[in-house]
Amino acid sequence: MNENARENIEKILANMTTLPGVYRMLGKEGELLYVGKAKNLKNRVSSYFVKTIEHPKTQALVARIYDIETLVVRSETEALLLEQNLIKLHRPPYNIMLRDDKSYVYIFVSADKPYPRIASGRGKGKHQAGKFFGPYPSAYNARDTLLVLQKLFNVRQCENSYFSQRKRPCLQYQIKRCSAPCVGLISPQDYKEDVDNSIRFLQGDTKELNQELIAKMEAAAEALEFEKAVFFRDRMALLRDVQTQQAIYKVKGEADILAIAHQAGVTCVQIMHVRNGKMLGGKSYFPDMQGDDLGQMLADFMANFYFQVADEVPSELIINVALPDTEQLQDALYQQFEKKVQIKHKVRETRAEWLELANMNVQHAIKGQLANHFELNERFHQLEEVVGRPIDRIECFDISHTMGEATIASCVVFDSGGIRKRDYRQFAIEDITGGDDYAAMRQALTRRYKKAMLPDLLLIDGGKGQLHMAMDVMNDLGLDAFMVGVSKGEGRKPGLETLHFTDGTKIQLPEDHKALHLIQQVRDEAHRFAITKHRAKRDKRRGQSVLEAIPGLGPKRRRDLLTHFGGIQGVLKASENDLKLVPGLGDVMARTIYKVLHE
Repeated sequence: MNENARENIEKILANMTTLPGVYRMLGKEGELLYVGKAKNLKNRVSSYFVKTIEHPKTQALVARIYDIETLVVRSETEALLLEQNLIKLHRPPYNIMLRDDKSYVYIFVSADKPYPRIASGRGKGKHQAGKFFGPYPSAYNARDTLLVLQKLFNVRQCENSYFSQRKRPCLQYQIKRCSAPCVGLISPQDYKEDVDNSIRFLQGDTKELNQELIAKMEAAAEALEFEKAVFFRDRMALLRDVQTQQAIYKVKGEADILAIAHQAGVTCVQIMHVRNGKMLGGKSYFPDMQGDDLGQMLADFMANFYFQVADEVPSELIINVALPDTEQLQDALYQQFEKKVQIKHKVRETRAEWLELANMNVQHAIKGQLANHFELNERFHQLEEVVGRPIDRIECFDISHTMGEATIASCVVFDSGGIRKRDYRQFAIEDITGGDDYAAMRQALTRRYKKAMLPDLLLIDGGKGQLHMAMDVMNDLGLDAFMVGVSKGEGRKPGLETLHFTDGTKIQLPEDHKALHLIQQVRDEAHRFAITKHRAKRDKRRGQSVLEAIPGLGPKRRRDLLTHFGGIQGVLKASENDLKLVPGLGDVMARTIYKVLHE
């Protein structure tokens, strides 16, 4: 912090109010760095500028502060709500952000008539109208539940576009996981019963379902309909398996169980979800938080999680440490979700078992993270020894295209805490000769570093040629970047990479060197990110217009092709052999279509 900034901040602090409110810390160009709330604005903001601050993140924030703005509110609850709204709107770089802040997965039953579908998707209410169940901590948990539903009730899970195009039952019908409503093999009344049973299953009503299956099996046996009786018997067995797996969950109700642990500089929060008495699984978060007060850390995490990530809040939040101000958070949650929420840290019986399970999981997760943390620190340490300077932040660029089409440049970011996905960037490259990787890299670097700060190490995937081009870009921008080019070895075999430095020297590290492992990890992530975004852009750009440009493929065969695969996405995913199976297409045309779409 320079002298002018220090003098300005001292004046601001001298005149700052002691009322509750929100403060915003701004950088040299007026950019928002951090948003915080305070019971006493003067005391809280002044605490950032004492000499005993040791945490590197706080030190880095303070060094960049040029101005502070405050907004007074009437209560701490209002301050919390305003803080979270500003964080959600502006996403300041120094606020606590969850590394993986994607919405949770929900299972939904659509409102389509007369044949609703059951499917999953991220974010409650971001899909078509219908009933939602969850949240599920991962797509795996949701898929596992969908598979059980398929086996039990045969309700369709296909997309509406695919469903409307069917002329005959698909494979799901053949393997007894769908009742083929697309071709009318089940009446709307019978299908509605299967949908209602699916909803009851998702709501946890398995006991009554089991009784109904028993009654139907016995009735079928008495009527000598033995095949039908076997059908119900098999579903009873599957339902019993599910009930056995869920035997630990003895009560109704909904709750989130949160356990926090802090060890050796690493903070972990484990969240486990119970809905309708069923444990839906859990997830570990590793927020960038430091401090001695676990209660305050958990309160900050909960505010961030429920206001920024979650789509809903259950009626109970069970926690393993007491919060400094439970009522304030409960009031804020009530105002946000219009729902009364109880936060408890002293529980008994089944809830105590849930909390014990969360505590076990958070300890297990933090031990695993510490092992990875120490390994990552060792990789950074050995890289620092190789390059002869401290390294905390690495950025790496890669270029991806298909024969010059839909060129994408990726920028991925690593620091001593691991992957920084929220700092990733992608650049759609335009106005260059197709396939000119040098021009693409030049455009990406120029667009990135016109405004962004330089990292401690800039990795360039591509060796000497790309490195020299990057040096020209930095000269044009007047920047002094520390850069290393990475060229692949003979046969592109991992472990044979050569590192090229701007002074012309080059080294080849041993295959088992931890610094090389870190460079490979960063480079491979840049390649993965670039090729994923490139393929999405390419496939979107191609679309149906590509089919219209294929010689000899007229309107009728285009329509047959799209009908056969249920839309353009199915055509793009089809292999050459799959295309040959389309009636009336022929081997030559199938080969032509495949080459146009994939080469």
